Amino acid sequence: MSYARTALLLAGMTGLFLVIGYMLGGETGIMIAFIMALGMNAFSYWNSDKMILRMHGAREVDGQSAPELYQMVADLARRADMPMPRVYIMDNPQPNAFATGRNPENAAVAATTGLLEMLSHEEITGVMAHELAHVKNRDTLIMTITATIAGAISMLANFAFFFGGSNDEENPNPLGMVGTILIMIFAPMAAMVVQMLISRTREYEADRIGAEICGQPMWLASALNKLDKGASLIDNHRAENNPATAHMFIVNPLHTRKTDNLFSTHPNMDNRIAALKDMSPSQSAKRTSRSKLPQSNQPTKGPWG
Repeated sequence: MSYARTALLLAGMTGLFLVIGYMLGGETGIMIAFIMALGMNAFSYWNSDKMILRMHGAREVDGQSAPELYQMVADLARRADMPMPRVYIMDNPQPNAFATGRNPENAAVAATTGLLEMLSHEEITGVMAHELAHVKNRDTLIMTITATIAGAISMLANFAFFFGGSNDEENPNPLGMVGTILIMIFAPMAAMVVQMLISRTREYEADRIGAEICGQPMWLASALNKLDKGASLIDNHRAENNPATAHMFIVNPLHTRKTDNLFSTHPNMDNRIAALKDMSPSQSAKRTSRSKLPQSNQPTKGPWG
């Protein structure tokens, strides 16, 4: 259902782009704006991991400099049957983490020093499993495609200054000047909303897959509870200076309202934790008992048995 919703949102954004492009510049306007936006986002796609890691002051670690974290990620990557990603640590007191990279073969996971200090071994395992789920699900690729289309829509809205107003055969605009003004105001806003909805959808899916990778949904649920509280109390100055990267983190690094509203980059934390609790063996056992079905006493195993 999550993938179907993502595909539907991408299709809706693409349709919005095509309609706006035709209204402002016809077929020529569509092609020019899309090629320019594609070029800019292609550069970001191939270089985004290096740019973002540098932006947040991340330093790469290995089995010698951070043996426990590195071995944890290696074990989880084996369980997920995926290549070992590069591992980074950010010197930042706010507990948080993110994944980046254009595909599983060129991926990186990064955790803050605040996360490593605040969370238990099991909770860190849940967080790293969540980030590996993003890599396994190719969420970076999905968000790059979304950013490409959103960038094209914003560019078309800017082109309204030049293409809008007229209503001749070469540059048809059925809504005239009023339509142009509406496009300039609401098109980028609509693209931003769809982009945020896709980001939130991918977070729910990464929670689910991450819980399956580590084998213990409650590890991640407990981690999310601590991260949500910690992120709300501790500033992340690098993220505040680069708010466009906020959607990448496991919890919102910016100090905003926690309600699951239309403009939130992350789902409501209570909803995420509730979904993970529903996956836990204890909740499954309770539902089985209530339905009078045979109850299994076999616990779900973590990455080290």
